[in-house]
Amino acid sequence: MRCIVQRVSQASVSVGDQLVSSIGKGICVLVGIHKDDTEADANWMVNKLLNLRIFSPGEDRWQSSVKDLNLEILCVSQFTLYSVLKGNKPDFHGSMKTEPAREFFTNFVAKLRTSYKEDLVKEGSFGNYSAVSLVNDGPVTITLDSPKIQVKGKTNHVNHVKEVEEEKQN
Repeated sequence: MRCIVQRVSQASVSVGDQLVSSIGKGICVLVGIHKDDTEADANWMVNKLLNLRIFSPGEDRWQSSVKDLNLEILCVSQFTLYSVLKGNKPDFHGSMKTEPAREFFTNFVAKLRTSYKEDLVKEGSFGNYSAVSLVNDGPVTITLDSPKIQVKGKTNHVNHVKEVEEEKQN
């Protein structure tokens, strides 16, 4: 799983002329889902997004997370995050197929809401051509990739339960 996290003072998603979602201060997250992603990747990413310290209340830099400050989150599905260039043309074979990705994204957003506060987590419109508007605060942009390991020449996702539990204790 790959997420591009932008600290924002405001962000919104529109489809055509219709506003789908909007947030004030918080993070706008472009969510890329790899064809091999599992629930462990979603759990790891939820933990990272909620605890990523990219906010600076007062003079203390990089001390607070979205969760610490009760800020908003806007998630936007972004299959192009797993593009590979073949010449000058992008190939998206690394991205999960549409219907499984729709279910994965829906479950991911639900996990985020359950782990945080339902009313503070918003989402774009999956699979629709959208306009994302935001004011990047800082600017601050962070790329997060769920960890992977090599097993017998294949890339597999790590069971992140231990790491998630350790981070919750910190």
